[in-house]
Amino acid sequence: MTTEYQPVPIRDRLPTLFEVLSRRTTAPVDLFSFYIYMRDQQRSVDYLDFWLDVSQHMSLCRHYVRELRRSVLVETPELEKAGSKRSSQVLENLQDIRDAAGPSNYTEQRSQDARLSAFLRSESGSKHSPSNSHGSQGSGTTTGTELPPRPSFMTGNSNSPAQASQSPAHTVARADIRASAEKILYTYLLPGAEREIILPQSILDDIVQAVERQGRDDPEVFDPAKDYVFQAMERDAFPGFLRAKALGNIVPPSMMLRLILGMLSLFGAFWAAFVLIFLNYSRATRCWLILPFTLGVYLLASHQYMLDPLAALAGLSEYTFFDFYRIREPFVRRLLSKRALMCLGWITAIDAALLCLFIFVPGKRL
Repeated sequence: MTTEYQPVPIRDRLPTLFEVLSRRTTAPVDLFSFYIYMRDQQRSVDYLDFWLDVSQHMSLCRHYVRELRRSVLVETPELEKAGSKRSSQVLENLQDIRDAAGPSNYTEQRSQDARLSAFLRSESGSKHSPSNSHGSQGSGTTTGTELPPRPSFMTGNSNSPAQASQSPAHTVARADIRASAEKILYTYLLPGAEREIILPQSILDDIVQAVERQGRDDPEVFDPAKDYVFQAMERDAFPGFLRAKALGNIVPPSMMLRLILGMLSLFGAFWAAFVLIFLNYSRATRCWLILPFTLGVYLLASHQYMLDPLAALAGLSEYTFFDFYRIREPFVRRLLSKRALMCLGWITAIDAALLCLFIFVPGKRL
């Protein structure tokens, strides 16, 4: 399957979370940078992984429907096409569903999700209903507390297009969709799960009820959780990500190193300056103070602004500690360049003031 990505637009503003998750941005505000930020700084990468897995589940469902439609058009004999006209029309209406990441509360996205989920529910109900399953043939009835058979464990001899789509010629089977839904449930949502995320109990109960008892695996099941996680990331994590990547270009370990080295450099500069003054060294000799003072002021300013001015002017930013990469987002590069020039201006002013004070002050040997 080939996925058509939309071209990256040229923005004169900072991107939104929707654009980042939709892979419509470039470094340093791309999805990979946001993932690293959530992992290393926010310490809540499980929420982003959940959102990405639900989006992947949606893509899997779309792929399944496209293959199902293709099998209807290719494998249905000409004499039977008239009888399957209604199902073909339903699949025709789903052909314009596009792969797009984003919160499910966007109108167009929600409309597409609802159509896809409705089709999968109807297709699952007609193919995997308890009355047609092998598990129900032995008993004839099911009790109210017994869980309905799951599609991922169903077998049958039907020659319908839906069953044909589970042949090796197709890369996505209905069992894959069921397995994907169960994996999301067991990995992120159930209490004690490997990567459990915190959701409102009402949302969690509805999802467990839909997947475990109703046997649903359509993407609409996870919409409330997906919306909740999106809003949580947008409120709690994304503003910090923009501050770190659009207004700065260094990571916290690098900032801490610059703070330590800057303090040491300034301590050495002040110590050397007072020694040279009170030993009555010449002003030419005291010009060597330019090196420690400039280095110390530069490192402390970098820590304060979360920005390495020279790296920003060179178009570089850090992914991880001392791992630099090119800044490709035009607006972010212009913004960082302006901040870098402002930062260099402050560095020059403070450095010049300190050097004038300790170089031109008269010396006196004690």
